[in-house]
Amino acid sequence: MPRVAKELSALDVKRLKHPGTTKFNARHTVGGVGGLMMQVTPNNGKTWLLRVTVGSVRREIGLGGYPDVTLAQARERAREMKESIKQGIDPVEERKQHKAELVAAQRRGLTFSEAVDRFLDSKLDEFSNAKHRQQWRSTLETHAVPELGKMLVGDITVQDVLRVLEPIWRTKTETASRTRRRIEAVISWATVAGHRSGDNPARWANNLKELLPAPSKVAKTSNQPALKIEDAQRWFAALRDRDGIGSRALEFTALTAARSQEVRGACWDEIDLDAGIWVIPAKRTKMNREHRVPLSDVAVALLRSLPRFEDNPLVFPAPRGGEMSDMTLSATMKRLHKADLAEDGHGYVDRVSGRPAVPHGLRSTFRDWVAETTSFPGEMAEVALAHKISNAVEAAYRRGDMVEKRRTMMQAWANFLTNSEPGCNVVSITGISAR
Repeated sequence: MPRVAKELSALDVKRLKHPGTTKFNARHTVGGVGGLMMQVTPNNGKTWLLRVTVGSVRREIGLGGYPDVTLAQARERAREMKESIKQGIDPVEERKQHKAELVAAQRRGLTFSEAVDRFLDSKLDEFSNAKHRQQWRSTLETHAVPELGKMLVGDITVQDVLRVLEPIWRTKTETASRTRRRIEAVISWATVAGHRSGDNPARWANNLKELLPAPSKVAKTSNQPALKIEDAQRWFAALRDRDGIGSRALEFTALTAARSQEVRGACWDEIDLDAGIWVIPAKRTKMNREHRVPLSDVAVALLRSLPRFEDNPLVFPAPRGGEMSDMTLSATMKRLHKADLAEDGHGYVDRVSGRPAVPHGLRSTFRDWVAETTSFPGEMAEVALAHKISNAVEAAYRRGDMVEKRRTMMQAWANFLTNSEPGCNVVSITGISAR
């Protein structure tokens, strides 16, 4: 009958030491479970071992280090291990398999932060401009990465996405909606790339839609502050009295009703002064399609007055040669507003919000001018603004471009801004000059 080892107590185990007579590890049976031993190194480090036969193979299976694994825990682990062996399981081979599966999973696995980097590396070139590319990365890094960055993209659930969105859904609804769409895009890329499977937890329809209020119900929409029509001529005259490339860029923005980034990125090879046309290539437009802008006589004269630089293709370059910042136009608008206030004027503010007008609001001023003081078709104004096609009528205008008819409209707009002879199709509105 095999000898039964004496059961050591927790205190006995604590007192076990290396005898110091050998450079090899010392082993002590602790009893309670056959084959359970404590191994003590020459520097008195302690680990648990289970000596057991698995099939025809003698195994020494590690059960963890002491004191992280207590005597009671070691005995319990040893009993579980021996029970598995009775059921025909080799614990060593099982551990090897689990480790291999973990390594394989980690190789397949990708954190959300890594997925963001790879997605942006592969997709950023498709975005229309540098500002858009920067906004994509900034939105994800500001709102999503702090919560999801270290998670494996394959482990992200609806609840994880909610942790990102809920704090800003009601207070920054537009930002939250944009963040959700961009998380969805990253996870969609990760799914196709083989780093996760299953539904996209950032999907809106039949998913987050059931857990969050619709953006339209909680968002307080706020249009860009626009210049009042009755202030436009006074504002334009004050602008033309100012020197500087920023003032000229803002003047051109007003005359063309173009977007700020389109003006700031305008190059001389896009403009035919003799034909009076500015062709904005698709890669620089919001709608990703070429947009032709007929130039009024005033706009052409402005362009002819500008200096050209042999080594710089930009029409409105920054002082250091690169593309002008959008803040340059904004700062010019602010200075015009403050100067008017200082002269006992009313400043240049939005009719509804009372906030100072901004460069993008000039497009709204143009649209209001068309609607309220002229008989030009509204659909033609939408084409001039390069807005997204919204109906079949506008689509018909967009297909034909109508650039020469729009030229008449843009000339009338320039005449209005400069307070010169009225253009064709301009009607008088009480209280508003149509000149």
